[in-house]
Amino acid sequence: MEKRNDKMKTIIGIIAGILIFVPAIFFGVRYVMKPSLDSSLTAMSHEINKQCPILVDRETRLDNAVVLPDKVFQYNYTLINLNKEQVDIDEAQKVIEPNLISAIKNNPDMKDFRDNKVKIIYSYRDKNGQFLFKILITPEKYNN
Repeated sequence: MEKRNDKMKTIIGIIAGILIFVPAIFFGVRYVMKPSLDSSLTAMSHEINKQCPILVDRETRLDNAVVLPDKVFQYNYTLINLNKEQVDIDEAQKVIEPNLISAIKNNPDMKDFRDNKVKIIYSYRDKNGQFLFKILITPEKYNN
């Protein structure tokens, strides 16, 4: 039972860190998204990557951001204190995804992403670099 509580605390810490960090990253989106969407997203990823790696919270590090085809912006995170065996992937996704969607829906700094129907991927690895999971947030999820 104590192990499960520790896992939930970790998941809640990850969510809190992302929800605090996401608005800061997207604050400049309105400024960046003028010329073309692709070039704006690329410029944004370059600006983020200049600052990386960034500790989002005590459990999560943003390693970089990349732009993928078809209006996809991906954040690559590492859970710096956990290995794959310590993460309940299904539970983590269930808890994190609704909070990300809510932040995207309600944060005024995310307006340009919503207006341009940008898909956002949050990709996670463990402290050893092993892939854990990805969460894809599509316009259908945040525009309803």
